[in-house]
Amino acid sequence: MSEVQNKSIEDIISLVKQKKRWADTKLIVKAYNYAKEKHGTQCRKSGEPYIIHPVQVAYILADIGLDEATICAALLHDVVEDTEVTHEDLVRDFGEEIATMVAGVTKLGELRYQASTEERQVENYRKMFLAMAKDIRVILIKLADRLHNMRTLQYMRPEKQKEKARETMDIYAPIAHRLGISKIKTELDDLSLKYLQPEVYKDLEEKLQTNKEGRENFIQSIIDEVSK
Repeated sequence: MSEVQNKSIEDIISLVKQKKRWADTKLIVKAYNYAKEKHGTQCRKSGEPYIIHPVQVAYILADIGLDEATICAALLHDVVEDTEVTHEDLVRDFGEEIATMVAGVTKLGELRYQASTEERQVENYRKMFLAMAKDIRVILIKLADRLHNMRTLQYMRPEKQKEKARETMDIYAPIAHRLGISKIKTELDDLSLKYLQPEVYKDLEEKLQTNKEGRENFIQSIIDEVSK
């Protein structure tokens, strides 16, 4: 439940190198420079340069060990929707694989979820969401995209915060669970709870903080005993 610090392209490259010895980091840097140039002076609602968002999305995917093509697609995932770049431009500059993933993310972004109390309707939406992505990596980019958007949800209007939190809890967290990505699923649940039930979230956060010292002391006592 702690704040997550923004990562840089250097952090991504360092992480990729740790996980894959012969990674094509030049391609990742090319995608970063391309996205940075195309997004130009665009800003997020926080006032930060827009490029910060795709960089954080790419880092989330690098952290779970995704390949270079997926990381590049993450860096580029908004250029077709938000800039003058076309699908054909991406095919020319980065190849069919990366361009197709970006197109898939753009297509998923066009889906409009209407909150419903009917679990069957929600489940149908999840199935449609999964069926629209022919490449599972597109789903992973979309999950990382939603995770970073949830981390920065404080800059949205209160009604939009609840809308996005409900959609995340109903659709994105369950899909992350089905794919076995517990790290993303847990954080999506936590962040959704923060906006849907702020009092419950605050109570849990305080209890965790209160118990932290006790847990740390217990662990240290075990370490001391084993060391002896």
